[in-house]
Amino acid sequence: MLVKILHFAGSLCFLLYGMKLMSDGIQKSAGQKLKKALAFMTGNRFVGLLTGCLLTMIIQSSGATTVMVVSFVNAGLVTLEQSIGVIFGANIGTTITAWVVALFGFNFKIEAFAIPIFGLGYLLTLIKKFKKEGLGMAVMGFGILFLGLSWLSKAFQLDSGPVMAIFQAVQGHGILTILLGVVVSMIFTALIHSSSAMTAIVITMAYNKIIGWEFGAAMVIGSEMGSTIDSIMAAAGAKSSAKSCALIHVMFNVATSFLALIFFKPFLSFVDFVVPGRIEDNMIFHIAALHTSFKVFGTVIFIPFTRQIAHLAQTLIKEKTEEKVMTYTLEFSEKTAAEYPESMVIRAQKEIADFADIVVDMFDNLQAGLKNRDKDFVEEGFPKIEQLEDYTDQMHRELTHYLVKCSRLNISEDAKDNVSLMMQISEEMESMGDSCLSIASQIKKAVEKKMPFRQEDMDRLLPYFELARQFMYFIHKNVAKIERLSPDQFQFATEIEQQIDDERKALKKVARKRLESGADVKAELLYIDIVRQIEKIGDRCFDVAGELGKNAKK
Repeated sequence: MLVKILHFAGSLCFLLYGMKLMSDGIQKSAGQKLKKALAFMTGNRFVGLLTGCLLTMIIQSSGATTVMVVSFVNAGLVTLEQSIGVIFGANIGTTITAWVVALFGFNFKIEAFAIPIFGLGYLLTLIKKFKKEGLGMAVMGFGILFLGLSWLSKAFQLDSGPVMAIFQAVQGHGILTILLGVVVSMIFTALIHSSSAMTAIVITMAYNKIIGWEFGAAMVIGSEMGSTIDSIMAAAGAKSSAKSCALIHVMFNVATSFLALIFFKPFLSFVDFVVPGRIEDNMIFHIAALHTSFKVFGTVIFIPFTRQIAHLAQTLIKEKTEEKVMTYTLEFSEKTAAEYPESMVIRAQKEIADFADIVVDMFDNLQAGLKNRDKDFVEEGFPKIEQLEDYTDQMHRELTHYLVKCSRLNISEDAKDNVSLMMQISEEMESMGDSCLSIASQIKKAVEKKMPFRQEDMDRLLPYFELARQFMYFIHKNVAKIERLSPDQFQFATEIEQQIDDERKALKKVARKRLESGADVKAELLYIDIVRQIEKIGDRCFDVAGELGKNAKK
């Protein structure tokens, strides 16, 4: 008996590992291309539904898709309402695994091609010049998945004795059998974190005549509720928006499952009607069809009410007031990193874009203060810049810790390059924030001490400041998307940097001449320091342009 249990456990572990390896490999192979798929999520509910469905079909894991969506909602990349269609689509997309198992899992000897496929995948990971390590992992996972499925089928074919007797004993008792199937499947799915694997197990048991049609259907419905464990874990410790997203996933899966149970008999009759042949002869296709149809029905019922569902979730999980305090935290979710490592890098890109937004906001406030130089700036403008500078310090510190952890993940080479780039950009952005605060402090000092500024000086300083602002907006536009500069864009950045340097030399030369002629020393030194700090901001912008334009310079 112990040997049979170990045989089953080992086969199940192979199946689960194959699914994970295949999913991780596809994600790594796709890399930042998955970020482009995210753009579709900002469309209407039906585009989101299609995105979630196709993405889950590709990466073979609704759990990974759901965890990704929860993390993106937490990061503010997508809204709660936009995420609903993706969650619905992920539930449909995950049914592809059941069809793959039903169509290819039992019609021929799996071992005949599973091991060669694994070998091919391993070769792809070894030959580095092909740069197909992710694809190799996916192919290896595909081979292991079917090898585990074959062994799982053999485990059920063994003389099970007591196990077979237990399954026979619990079946044929009407509603009690159905409820037991739902509960057992829900718990087991939560333990193995995969409704796809649970459905594969149910199909394998049905193929080996261990379970009947009703009990198998009940287990498939139960796996739908058990699969919500991933989104619940991903939302732990996250913002209220992410928790609302996870709640929507739970509500949808539970509501869909309850509807399927309420109309259990009619639903099974419908599946029997659409799937040709006797149930006893092709139960595996009946189960695969049931798995797909009840998720499609649930989506059709609830997709018109995405706005109301989002409102309900936000009502149940209210936003905490402390989330609005100017304190920056960036949680590194180990669960998300394990399920979907590339999403951690995409999350960091969103944070870098926010970092750039804040620095630009500081610069805009600074420009207004330099132009007006009045008490309003001292009382309102300067405290805001000071607060934002403190916030950028927090962002730099938290982002650095976060990115260091990202660099250790099993991600694509492009993603690793982006992580390194973002660490440097974060450093430069923090330095820009320091320079903004330094200029703001000098303006505050000039206002408080009523230091005079010549109108002719301001007439030259403001265009110089505007030149630096233009450079910062140029950098902000490209940093927000982490896009490499083209040769023409890098040439543009080089020309702006040169203009800033030339203007800085001219302004400092004029100030030195006034010092030599007996002008107010404190006022002139303050003026020179402002010029120097503006030039430093230009230098930091050019450093960022240099990193973004490395390919353009080659």
